[in-house]
Amino acid sequence: MTGEGVTLDVRPTGVILRAAGTIIDWAAYVLLYLLLVFAVIFLLSDAVDEALGQSLMIANLVLCILIVPTAVETATAGRSLGKLAIGARIVRDDGGAIQLRHAFIRALVGVIEIFFTLGGLAATTALLNGRSKRLGDLLAGTYSQHERVPQPAEQVHVVPAELTQWAQVADVARLPDRLARRITQFLRQADHLTLSTRQRQAAGLAAEASVYVSPAPGAHPEAFLTAVQAIRRDREYAALLHERGRLDRLAPVLNRLPHDFPAR
Repeated sequence: MTGEGVTLDVRPTGVILRAAGTIIDWAAYVLLYLLLVFAVIFLLSDAVDEALGQSLMIANLVLCILIVPTAVETATAGRSLGKLAIGARIVRDDGGAIQLRHAFIRALVGVIEIFFTLGGLAATTALLNGRSKRLGDLLAGTYSQHERVPQPAEQVHVVPAELTQWAQVADVARLPDRLARRITQFLRQADHLTLSTRQRQAAGLAAEASVYVSPAPGAHPEAFLTAVQAIRRDREYAALLHERGRLDRLAPVLNRLPHDFPAR
């Protein structure tokens, strides 16, 4: 529930995907650390003493495990290389974009629960949480939102072949809105219903819709409902096209100025 009173139906990222994204992120950060270490060794080995070299190593470590993760998540609004790979994003508990303090808390706690414990503490906390939050998420008030959700394919119903001739002469009156919604919902979910439930619901809806259809085709209830749905859609689309064409023809008359006054 957001602050504006809007309910959001989002999908948290699972533990397995979060672990895969974390491995990718930390592999990138470790690679960055090794590159910086090699740069210090080969480029600055003759110019600095041992104490300064150790200080640079520590600075590189802090940069790679704390500053860089914080900067990346802040600049990308909760995304990183690993999160892009698994299709996730870190958001606040109310669904908003994270800010610097959220990213810093997550990175600071991540040093302990991911780096020091090799991810054991983070995995344990995520397994015990309903949103797969790790300890850093609990302290920062964030969670990982899975954004790579497949788009459901929109079904396009056509008149069955055995009812093609009937559809050319059928008179389908306007269905009540509630009945039309129930038929649409049934046809959308029919493939996920058991056979007995599918046949029972199709027969009931066909009996209710047959009152508004003449003549009755005497076909299978589900084929009848599919044909009615397709006929209603095609006729409503044709009516909209006819209305649009009539408005296009009237547009010059409706938009012109009186007495052909020039537009200035």
